[in-house]
Amino acid sequence: MGSGEDSDGKRSLPEHLERMRSRVEVGSKVPSNSEGVYYSGAYSSMGVDNSLSVSDLEKRLKVKILEKEKDRIVFELIGIDAPIANTIRRILLSEVPTMAIEKVSFFANSSVIHEEILAHRLGLIPLDVDPNLFDYMEEGAEPSEVNALKFRLKVQCTKVAAVPAEAKPSLKYHNSDVFSSMLEWEPIGEQAEVFGSKPPKPVNDDILIAKLRPGQEIDLEVLAVKGISKDHAKWSPVATAFYRMLPQVELLKSIEGADAIELKDMCPSNCFDIEESGKAVAVRPGQCTMCRECIRHGDWEEKIRLSRVRDHFIFSIESTGAIAPEDLFMRALQVLVDKCGNVVERLTESLDVSSAQARASTNKEHLSHLTRMSTGR
Repeated sequence: MGSGEDSDGKRSLPEHLERMRSRVEVGSKVPSNSEGVYYSGAYSSMGVDNSLSVSDLEKRLKVKILEKEKDRIVFELIGIDAPIANTIRRILLSEVPTMAIEKVSFFANSSVIHEEILAHRLGLIPLDVDPNLFDYMEEGAEPSEVNALKFRLKVQCTKVAAVPAEAKPSLKYHNSDVFSSMLEWEPIGEQAEVFGSKPPKPVNDDILIAKLRPGQEIDLEVLAVKGISKDHAKWSPVATAFYRMLPQVELLKSIEGADAIELKDMCPSNCFDIEESGKAVAVRPGQCTMCRECIRHGDWEEKIRLSRVRDHFIFSIESTGAIAPEDLFMRALQVLVDKCGNVVERLTESLDVSSAQARASTNKEHLSHLTRMSTGR
């Protein structure tokens, strides 16, 4: 089949080549077409431009939200290539800033937990505060209202009178369990006015920090600063962020009767149903995990084709609670935009330097030529 034209009047690839370009085929033994083709001139011999322009991206790019909860969002991202999708995922994991406890000053600790372990546990408590309100703390800088948050934890365990010995520790003792809710925010400078009725606090109040018994106490002060999880995992804004390419399940032949029942029973992901007519249909292809059970045996591979769409991703983002998952995606995109801006800026500077050096070299050669002419050499 020859190449034709798409809806915009541009030359398009023949159907079999377009499928190789846009699908990852999943066979009974091995996948095929697993490598993407991103070179702009890959199909130039056929008169097809494989480059990606801004206008093409605007036409192709689509976002569709599938699920949305307080700390989790699942959405489809359509029209981008895998390198860009993976870049967004990596930025979500390691380069979107948050606030986390960085320094712990101990005044007293008679619990069974060593100071370094306790400090580590405190650092992993996600904080409900917008990092965009703060600057990064420079090395050697003093804590201030623009670069740090201060919390105090002062807890002492005591006995409760007239409680049976066999009662639970939480009933026999005051403060037997030290929770994240016991961290008290101490404003620095004018932070009380800035945060108003929404003071900084841990995302969850029921994170267990330590257990105490009568006579034991913990008295400490912590400083939380802005950072990214590329430096330490405690600054990670996500519990997880991942994507998968959209599964595609196609029935190449009509499957009816006993074969339809067999197909439905073979699929562990429940992708197939049987219509009233007795025909099998793929009603839930999005649930397919590409386990290949439906094409592994007999001649089923001739009846069913499994593939993944190369530019259609199902993204899942689960936040730690510090930042809403939809905001995390937007902030990751902003980080990507800033990175691209830095690349353009450095390239521009490099080109300017190269141009200046070329002009200087040309002027030097021209001056040398004039000197030789004036001396008759």
